[in-house]
Amino acid sequence: MSRASESASERAHVTAASWTDPEPDAVARAWRLVLHRADEIADVISSRLLAKDLDAYRTISPHLPDDVRHSCREHIRRGLQNLSGVSTDTATAVELWRETGRRRARQGVPLELVLNAYTMGARVLWEALTETAMSHEHVPDADLLGAARGVWANLDVQNAVLIEAYHRERDRVQRRDQQRQQTVLDGLVDGRGGDPSYAAGARAALGVAPDHAVSCVVVLADGEGADVVGPVEDRLDRQGLVSHWHVRSGVAYGLVSGALPDEAVLVELLAPVAAGRVAVAGSAGGLAGFGTAFQLALRAAETLPSGQAGAVGVTDRLPEVLLAGDSHVTPLLVAEAFGDLLAHPQADTLLTTLRALLAHDGSPTHAAEELYCHRNTVIYRLKQIERLTGRQLTEPRDKMLLWLAVTAHAA
Repeated sequence: MSRASESASERAHVTAASWTDPEPDAVARAWRLVLHRADEIADVISSRLLAKDLDAYRTISPHLPDDVRHSCREHIRRGLQNLSGVSTDTATAVELWRETGRRRARQGVPLELVLNAYTMGARVLWEALTETAMSHEHVPDADLLGAARGVWANLDVQNAVLIEAYHRERDRVQRRDQQRQQTVLDGLVDGRGGDPSYAAGARAALGVAPDHAVSCVVVLADGEGADVVGPVEDRLDRQGLVSHWHVRSGVAYGLVSGALPDEAVLVELLAPVAAGRVAVAGSAGGLAGFGTAFQLALRAAETLPSGQAGAVGVTDRLPEVLLAGDSHVTPLLVAEAFGDLLAHPQADTLLTTLRALLAHDGSPTHAAEELYCHRNTVIYRLKQIERLTGRQLTEPRDKMLLWLAVTAHAA
C-alpha cells in the first residue's frame, strides 16, 4: 500500500473514532434526537440527488436509483449511530465507504456524481441537526460550530477513503476488461468469429453491434521503443471510430468497427500518422471474417519495405499479397520470368526500363518520356529484355508474368 493510501486509511480510522469521543452533552443529545429520523433524512438526500441527476443514474443502470436510495439509508443510519455515540464500530463505517467506492466504480458511476452525493448528504445531515437543536433543546452556538467542523472533517476523510477505493477498483475493472477483450481478439484472429455464440460474446465484450462494419488494422514496428499504435489509435478515436488493440507474436493489430469509411479513405486517414508499416483490410463477414482480414492486412503490411513508414490497403496490394502468400512461389516466378536478365551487367537499367514499359502498356514513346531518354534507346533495351527473358511484351501471358516478377523483385 502506498503512503498516500496509508494516510487515507489512518485518517479514516482516527476521524471515525472521534465520532465516539465524548461530545458536549447538549450536542450529543441533539444527535440522538436526530437518530430516529435517519431514514427520513436519507430519503431527503436521495430525492434531491435523483431530482438533480435522475437521467444520468438511469442511463448507467435502471436499477441504480434504487441502489442510491438504499445506500443513502445505510450511510445515514451508520453515520448517525457513530455521531451520537450509539455505536463504536468505526471499522464498519470505514469499510462501508470503501465498498461504496468499489461498487460505484464497478457500476461505472462517474466519481463526480459519487462525491456530490456525499457532499449533499453532509449538508442535509447538518440541516437536520440544526433544525432539531432549535426545535427540541437549546444548544450553544459554539457547540453547534464544533459539530459542524466534525461533519465536514468527516466528509473529507470519507471522500479520501472512497476515492482511493474507487480508483483501485476502476483500475482492476479496466485490467479485467482489457484482458477479456484481448482474449476475444485472439479468438477472432483464430477464426472463432464464425461461431454464433462466440461472436455474440465478442460483440458484447467489444461493443460491436451486429450491423457494424469491421476492419483490421495491422501496425508493424521496425524500431525498438517507438509507439506506433498510439498515433493510429488516436487518429481513429478523433474520427469517432472505436478500435480495440492487441499484440500477437510481435504484431500489433486493431479491430475497428462502426460506420467505417471505405478502405481507401481509411488508408488516407492513417497515412499521415503512420510511424511504422500500416495496412488496412476490411472484413466482409464482420466478426466471422476478422481472422482472414488479419492475415491479409499482415501480408499487405509486410509488402512495404522494412523501415519505411506508410499505410496501404490490401486491395491496392493484392498482387504483392498474393506473391507473399507462398515463399516458394516468388523465387520460382522471378527465375522463370526473368531468365538471364538479372545476370546481365546492366540488369538494373533494364529492370527500370521494363517497369516503365509495363506502366505504359508497352509503349516505348511514353516509357522514354518517363525515363528522359530517346525512344530508340528504349526500343533497343526492349529487344535486350525480350532476348534475355525469352518473353514478349506483346504476349498477354508473358506480359503478366513479367509484371508479377517485377512486383515480386521490388518487394
